[in-house]
Parts: sequence; structure tokens; C-alpha cells
Amino acid sequence: MNERLKKTRDLQPLLNSMEQSALRSLACPSSSAVRRHPENRSHNEYRQSFSQDADRILNSLAFTRYIDKTQVFSLIRNDHLTHRVLHVQLLSRVARTIGRYLGLNQDLIEAAALGHDIGHPPFGHDGERFLSRLTRAHHAGYFHHNVQSIQFLDTIERHGNGWNLSLQTLDAILCHDGESHVRRLSPHGPRTFDDLDDMIQAFYQTEQIGFSPMTLEGCVVRMADTISYIGRDMEDGIRLGLTTRDRIPDTCRNILGTTNGTIVFNLVTDLIATSLDQPFIGFSDEVADALETLKIFNYRHIYKNPAIKQHLGTISAVYDHLFHQYLTDLETDTRSSVIFTQFLAGMSDTYRNTHSLAQIVRDFISGMTDSYFIRQAPAHLRPQPVDHV
Repeated sequence: MNERLKKTRDLQPLLNSMEQSALRSLACPSSSAVRRHPENRSHNEYRQSFSQDADRILNSLAFTRYIDKTQVFSLIRNDHLTHRVLHVQLLSRVARTIGRYLGLNQDLIEAAALGHDIGHPPFGHDGERFLSRLTRAHHAGYFHHNVQSIQFLDTIERHGNGWNLSLQTLDAILCHDGESHVRRLSPHGPRTFDDLDDMIQAFYQTEQIGFSPMTLEGCVVRMADTISYIGRDMEDGIRLGLTTRDRIPDTCRNILGTTNGTIVFNLVTDLIATSLDQPFIGFSDEVADALETLKIFNYRHIYKNPAIKQHLGTISAVYDHLFHQYLTDLETDTRSSVIFTQFLAGMSDTYRNTHSLAQIVRDFISGMTDSYFIRQAPAHLRPQPVDHV
């Protein structure tokens, strides 16, 4: 037998042994990964299960579309504004840094970070709100981007067969809600795929709902989501003239800093110090208070600022037009429609037979990039980018 092959025959036991020596007792080992459909793994596979999840997400079509998805600011001609793809990379980096110091599974953290926002529709949270209004009206439930992330990765990708990702990865993605303010987050504990499916159904029935991740790694991703966007969004708001640095509240200025770099550094440092050797992930009370103040500041001066909402009426109208157009195309079996040629073509019978027409339209629209969404709109409804707000 080839000597090189001999050396690689038992990679999995070697990797598991190395991982075991590096992880703390409350971490989630890769050997505990559970898939909806069991797979036979080779002993000379150089990736453990969560590493494989990360690779599958990176190679998904949905991940490719991150490149043209709104984070906060859209239709503004400024190459230095944060887009969804950069936020995802920042989150992955921040979360893995935290996980390294806390002795957690960085592969699981990376997989969840890379996949957490894949379900975001065109034009960010505003698009999410418009699409949810339409799905509710057509008996397809509330729309939540975290649930849609699971829908893409577990059901739609690979022509309706999904990527068969690990339960722990999907759970962390589903429970990543970084918009709500949480001081400390404790893992829920073991779940099953039946539990995951029940949680998804609960999301479809409710406008606002939150679940704790089953792992500490999932808790890290959720807390790091906030760390990754809060200072960056502030910097973008300052760059666009929506606010100024000297307006940052004194509490934030004194405890967190006034630049994204110092804010991220101080938040990560505090999170690590507070969470080390603890069964939770969280901030100290002082830092948690300052972070909440900064969130309120951002909402007041940036996220709710009318200056960046001037296109909302037009975008809402495009959502209405496209949703009803594609629904009509499905009802009339108009095979020339792009929902047939660019979405349903090659899709498995299982997907077609288990989704209502409104759910199919939801899945098609939510996967669009911003620019593709605009190109599908009638000329008179297409919003035009602006140079400044």
C-alpha cells in the first residue's frame, strides 16, 4: 500500500483527537454532528462534519448571491458602504475569534456565521417586511429571513434536495436573531430535527419569536452578529452624513469608544472575559447597557432615518407587482415566465409537490439579489440609485 495513503487512512480519528484536546467541556464536538439523512464518512476525509457544512454553504448558489444583497443602505452610489457579504465575513471572523478563546468549535461557528443571513430577501429588513405582508395575505405564514435561510440550505439548494447540513449548524442559523438585545444567552441543550421543524412552524405563525440556540457555539454567533454590525453601521451612517461622531452618547463613548475598531475590540474583549469558563455567552452589565444605548442611537439616527427610506414606496410596489405576477404565472402555467425558467427548471418533484404556489413565489423572490429584483420590475417602477442621501 502506498505510504502516503497509509498516513491519511485514519484522518478522522486523528482530527477528533486533536479537537478533543482543544475544546472545553461545554463545546460541541464535531463527532456529535447529526444529519437529517445519515452519510457514510470515509476515515481519510480531511474535514470533520461542521467543516464540511461550512464548505457546502460556501459552495451554495445562495451564498454567491450575498454579493448583491442590502445590509442597511441601498440604492446609494457609494462603494464603501457595507453589503451583506461583508457583514457575513465580519461576523465569521469575530465569532471565530471569540470561539478560539473560549475553547469552542470554530468549524461550527464558521458554518453558522456563513449561512445565517442567506435567507435575506432583496433590500434587507424592509424587503423582509414587505414580503411578510404578502406571504401572510396568501396563507404562507410570516416571513422571517432566518427561517428562509434554513429553507434555502435544507430544501431548495441542489434542485430541491438541500445540502443535508448538520442539525447543530441549522439550529444556530435559525436562532441567530442579532437584532434583539440580550445581555446573556445560555444554550437550550439537545434538540432533534423534529424540534427544529416545530420551531420553524412556530416562526411561520408568529411575527416576533426567539429561541436560544442548542449550543454555546450558536450563542456566540448570535451575540457576535450584533458586534459585527453595530459599529460598522454607525460608521456608514457617519460616512453618509446621517449623524456625526460627536453625537455618540457619552456612555458609549466612554465604555465602547467612538470608532468601529474600538467598539468591536471592547465588545469582544468584554464578551470573552465575561463568558470564560461559564455556561453562557454574555456581556458585563456595564457593557451591555452601553451596547443597548448604542443600538437605540443607531435606530434613531440611522435605521429609522427618513433620508434612507426615500425608495421604500417604490420597492414595496415592486414587491406587490412581482409577487402577484409570479403567482398568476404559476396559476396559468405560463412556462415562459422566469419563475419557471430560472427557478423551477430542474427542481425536484418533491419540492414542487410539497409547496403551495405562494410558497414557491416566496422562495423565488427572497433569493433574488437587489439588482435582479429591480431588473424584473416594469420600467416605470424601477427605483433609481442616488449619489447621496
